[in-house]
Amino acid sequence: MAEKRKSHLVSERVSELPHSIFARLANLVGKGVISLGPGEPDFATPKHICNAAKKALDEGYTHYPPTTGYPDLLEALGKKLKAKNGIRADDPQTQICVTCGSTESLLLSMFTAVDPTEAVLVPDPGYMAYGPMIEMVDAEPVTYELHDDDGFQIDTDAMKKRIKPKTVGIILNNPSNPTGTVLKRSVLEEIADIAVDNNLMIISDEAYEDFTFGGAEHTSIGSFNGMEDYVVTNFSFSKSYAMAGWRVGYAVGPSSFIETMSKDHLYTSIASPALSQRAAIAAVTGPHACVEGMAREYERRRDFMLKRLNEISCLEVKVKPEGAFYVFPRIHSFGKMNSEQFSLWLLKEAKVVTIPGSEFGQMGEGFLRLSYATDMKSIASAMDRLEKLLGKK
Repeated sequence: MAEKRKSHLVSERVSELPHSIFARLANLVGKGVISLGPGEPDFATPKHICNAAKKALDEGYTHYPPTTGYPDLLEALGKKLKAKNGIRADDPQTQICVTCGSTESLLLSMFTAVDPTEAVLVPDPGYMAYGPMIEMVDAEPVTYELHDDDGFQIDTDAMKKRIKPKTVGIILNNPSNPTGTVLKRSVLEEIADIAVDNNLMIISDEAYEDFTFGGAEHTSIGSFNGMEDYVVTNFSFSKSYAMAGWRVGYAVGPSSFIETMSKDHLYTSIASPALSQRAAIAAVTGPHACVEGMAREYERRRDFMLKRLNEISCLEVKVKPEGAFYVFPRIHSFGKMNSEQFSLWLLKEAKVVTIPGSEFGQMGEGFLRLSYATDMKSIASAMDRLEKLLGKK
């Protein structure tokens, strides 16, 4: 007789997902609290995008859209991918699927690419949803470690050693959450070779493609020659266009993959919201000065935060972030507190919200993630509070 599961209400799959305090901390607001936790822009969605949604509402876009996305949006995305990312989607109608944010496209990518008991390589530290997503499809996340001594770049020799017979995929995040690392082209070329040699699918998360600083350049691994059948690339409107609440993302990959992925989409959310898709057309085809302006402001905030952190005791920024909107300092010489305890202590004593590095994997222990997706005045006040509590170097 089969052993009964622990609860008749909750599946083992869900009950065994890892503990996380991220949602409680990232969204925490209260009297006198300054949050450096958010993973979304603090800017309002640009007006021309909002106006497109209003127009679409008046035009009656209130019904189910096509599962893969409106044809004119897919065409616009195809042009963008070729011009900006170097990714060829010669038939956008079959090679692109519009989703409810890139989180859904990542999950659908895993549903499509991975079978139960198979394994996928995952960055550590890395975006906290990767491992649980893989576990939700009854597969095994196998971490490849990232070290600040290497600038959080990927050690491809170490990655090769993590591959086993059941490994079917690699997750990349470029630029990276939480480290802000932009992967070097030479590293991506080595990873491409690993994928081809081992017949692995690369699931590339490029949500922060528009935010790179100091001369760093974002490169899509899906643009490399010969990688057309090995990469599904996931993009988001949430970061670039400050559209987090609109829930629009998209995946691009081989037609056979995307067509199968659209079946998964039909059985989950059916489609990304109609009004959001019409707004997305305005975003991708409209003026991009707004995106460039946000990027310049993020770089200004980054530089200010780095300067202040370098003056504060107990925190060390060994790797200057080149992308996204996070700084990932190491905690030094502060008793026996782990990163979660230290983060909660900062909240209690300084009323500053930070995200413990342990939320991003075992290799994140001993670090904090600080977001500069908030206004400069708040960042300055938060740095003042941390300096007062921790002291100056």
